[in-house]
Amino acid sequence: MKIIEVVTDSGHQDTLNSIAKQHGIKDIWWCEQGPDNRYSVRLLVGPDKRQTILDALQSVLGSSENYRIVVIPVEASLPLSNAKNDASDEEKQEKILTTTREELYSKIEKGSRLDSNYLLLVLLSTIVAAIGLIEDNVAVLIGAMVIAPLLGPNIALALAAALGDHKLGWQALKTAIAGLGLALTVSIAIGLLWPVNLTSAELMARTDAQLASAALALAAGAAAVLSLTTGLPSVLVGVMVAVALLPPTATIGLMISDNRWELALGAGLLLAINIVCVNIAAKLVLMVRGIKPRKGLEIKKAQRSLTLSLLIWGVLLLILLATVVYRVVPASVTG
Repeated sequence: MKIIEVVTDSGHQDTLNSIAKQHGIKDIWWCEQGPDNRYSVRLLVGPDKRQTILDALQSVLGSSENYRIVVIPVEASLPLSNAKNDASDEEKQEKILTTTREELYSKIEKGSRLDSNYLLLVLLSTIVAAIGLIEDNVAVLIGAMVIAPLLGPNIALALAAALGDHKLGWQALKTAIAGLGLALTVSIAIGLLWPVNLTSAELMARTDAQLASAALALAAGAAAVLSLTTGLPSVLVGVMVAVALLPPTATIGLMISDNRWELALGAGLLLAINIVCVNIAAKLVLMVRGIKPRKGLEIKKAQRSLTLSLLIWGVLLLILLATVVYRVVPASVTG
């Protein structure tokens, strides 16, 4: 359950009452008119009707500039229903448990911003990851994944394609490139100051791209979007995505600093596969979950954007997987 609060002019009072009645919203509260001649109304809405109500409100109020819609989480609601109703409500919510398009956008857009906090977290996580790779220390490497903020911009790219939002797409792309570029630069600097340990199993594992790497990245991307669209915590999923992206990037920098160009190329191939797979999986899950714009014209625009995006990423994935197979076959023949 969540509260949808609407602040608008008094002229929409009958319309809001009609929307609440039409969708069976029984809990609705009206507040007194404020000094700006606006009033607020609150509706207690379940997860099955939240997106529908938000779409209806935006359709009615969209032509007005003097309104605000706020979604407020609810920790508990009293009095409790009887046990039978509780069981049916819980079962119903499990089937449709999801977050709205607007809530999803708000969460993901924040994670795609290129600011000092993002860059600082990338800097710190890269330092920790590079040390973990050189020292062959799994615990340190996992610690780096916890603070790496690489989930946001990659999922934002997928959402931008699903909604046809080019502004969000460019913002996410710039943030992703800046983050990976900073991680690469920092890891090169660390490699110049710290001898690269080629006996490190963790380091060398990131120089060899395998088909299993694609499966891991696909699972990470799918799990990330599922956690966001269902309203579940995404911290651990962010670690999964960071595992797929940060260690290969740090490995590239360390190998470049040691003039190990063949190994750096292998790590680069792994990174490219992981980026493509995370984005493909995220886009597919958003499509299956039905995340799309509200208006008809925007829906068609988003469908074209998503189709083109999936086509481009799909072709890139096929090229990368073919490269992996090509690298493996000659090696086995030579061996």
